[in-house]
Amino acid sequence: MARHLITSALPYINGIKHLGNMVGSMLPADVYSRYLRQRGHDVLYICATDEHGTPAELAAKEQGLPVAEFCAQAHDAQKAVYDGFQLAFDYFGRSSSPENREITQHFARKLHENGFIEERAIRQVYSPADGRFLPDRYVEGTCPHCGYDKARGDQCENCTRVLDPTDLINPRSAISGSTDLEVRETKHLFLLQSKLENEVREWVARHDRDWPQLASSIAHKWLTEGLHDRAITRDLDWGVPVPADTWPELAAEGKVFYVWFDAPIEYIGATKEWADQDPDNRDWQSWWYDADETVRYTEFMAKDNVPFHTVMFPATELGVREPWKKVDYVKAFNWLTYYGGKFSTSQKRGVFTDQALDILPADYWRYFLIANAPESDDSSFTWEHFTATVNKDLADTLGNFVNRVLSFSKKRFGEEVPAGGEPGEAEARLGTEIARLLGEYEEHMEALQFRKAAAALRALWSAGNSYLEEKAPWLQIKTDKDAAALTLRTAMNLIHLYAVVSEPLIPSTAKAMREAFSLADDTATWVTADEAKALASVPAGTPFTVPPVLFAKLTDEDLAAYKERFGGEEG
Repeated sequence: MARHLITSALPYINGIKHLGNMVGSMLPADVYSRYLRQRGHDVLYICATDEHGTPAELAAKEQGLPVAEFCAQAHDAQKAVYDGFQLAFDYFGRSSSPENREITQHFARKLHENGFIEERAIRQVYSPADGRFLPDRYVEGTCPHCGYDKARGDQCENCTRVLDPTDLINPRSAISGSTDLEVRETKHLFLLQSKLENEVREWVARHDRDWPQLASSIAHKWLTEGLHDRAITRDLDWGVPVPADTWPELAAEGKVFYVWFDAPIEYIGATKEWADQDPDNRDWQSWWYDADETVRYTEFMAKDNVPFHTVMFPATELGVREPWKKVDYVKAFNWLTYYGGKFSTSQKRGVFTDQALDILPADYWRYFLIANAPESDDSSFTWEHFTATVNKDLADTLGNFVNRVLSFSKKRFGEEVPAGGEPGEAEARLGTEIARLLGEYEEHMEALQFRKAAAALRALWSAGNSYLEEKAPWLQIKTDKDAAALTLRTAMNLIHLYAVVSEPLIPSTAKAMREAFSLADDTATWVTADEAKALASVPAGTPFTVPPVLFAKLTDEDLAAYKERFGGEEG
C-alpha cells in the first residue's frame, strides 16, 4: 500500500478557531486520513500551531504574559478542542520547536549558498521610546481611507484596504502608544523569488491536470502577476532567529524570520518532532527527503493559504537545491460563511469550535461540515440548515434506523441476533445496491470530493430505511416470525456495515454502533463489495445491546436558543 503524507494548514496560535477554519483544512484532512488508514495505507497526518509573528506578541502583551508562556497555553487550549473534535493527528506540533528552528535555519543557509537570499536596506518605522524598529502590525493609527482610528500598519480591519505604516494618520506604537516615531534605514533578508519564477512556473504546470481548479487557478494568478522578491525577516522578539554564523550583523540586531517563511517548514519540523519522540522506530527523513517515489503528499487548506503553499513554499524548496518532498495534491476550499457574512475571529462573528462542542457532540458538527464543505463555491452556515440536516440525516435516517431495528428485535427476539430464514430476492437486491453505493462512496473519498462522499454515505443509510419499509418486520412478525427475524438480522448487518464505513465522518457514533454487537473477533477495517452483498458479518446468535440515542433531534426551541446566543441574520 502507498505511504500518504497529509498536512493541514497550521492554525494560528492567536485564539480558538471558528467552524470555517475547521472545515477549510483540519477536518477534511482528518476524514481523508481516517479513510486511508481503514483501507490499509501507511498514513502520517501532521499539523501544528503557527506561533510566530506580530499577532502572537501583541496577544501575549494584552494578557500580560511572556510570549513563550502565552503560546504554550494557547497551544494546549487549541489541542484540547481538536481532541474534542476527534482529529486523529499522528502529531500536532509547534512551530516554535527546536526542530523547526534547526530546519528553518538550514533552509536559509542553503538558499543563501545558492544565491537566493540577499541583504537589502529598507526604510522602516522606528520608535525611540521602545528602542526598536516596528513591524507593520506594531504601528497603529487612523486609516486615511475610512477614518477608522485603530487601523494597523499592514491593513485596515474596518475597510480592509492594504496599508503601509507611513500611510496612517497620527501613527503610534502598538507597544508603548508613543507617537514619537521616525523612519530609519535598516537591513533585512530578501528571498529572491524572481530568480526562481521559471522553475516554480514549470513545477506548477506539471500539476495542472491533477490539482482542483481552485488551487491551480490561484497559483497561476500569482505567477501571472510575477513573483517579487520578498522580505523574510522581521524585527520581533519572538521567532526563529537569523543564524549568527551566516548573518552576524542581523543576528546581533535580533532579526527573526518572517512567520510565512518558517511556518510551512514546520510541516517538516513537526514530523521531526514526531520522530524525536521515538527515534528508534520513526524516521522523519523517509517522509520528506528524497521521497518522491515512495510518498504521496496531500495538503489541505482554505483558499487564502493557497498562494503560500503552491508558489512561495515550493520556491523555497526548489531554491534549497536538495530533494525535499513537494506537495503532490493541494485540496483547496472556499469560504464557509455565517449567514452570508464572514466568520471573524477578531469580531467574534460566528460559531467557534469550543462553543460548538459546548452545544453538541463532535459528530453532529463533523457530519454537517463535511456534507456542506465549501468545495466548488462558498457555502453558508445557518442554524436553520444545521438543525434540518441533523434532524433529517443523523436523527431520522441513521439514528432512528439503528434504534428501531435493535429495540424491536430485543423486544420480540431477545438480546441475540435472530436467525430466521435464508436471504431471498429482497436481500439480494439490497446487497447489490449497498455494494454499488459503497463503490460510489469509495470513489468520492479517493477523489477527495467530500460533499459527494457524504451524500453517498447518506444514500447508504437511506437504503437501509427503504429495505426496512419494504419488508416491514412489525407486520411480518404477525404472520411469519422467521421472515421478520431474517429482516432484522439483515438490518443488523447493515448497522455493522454503517459502523465500519461511517467512521471517517462520525467516529464516536461509528464506535457506538460497532460496540452494540458482541462479536468475538471484530477486526474489520473496511467492507469489500462481496461482503456488502452478503451482509453476513454479524451472524445469528451474536449478543447485542441497544445503544443510547445516537443523535438527539433538535427542536424549534433549540433553534431559537442558538440564534439568540449567536445571532442569525444575513451578513
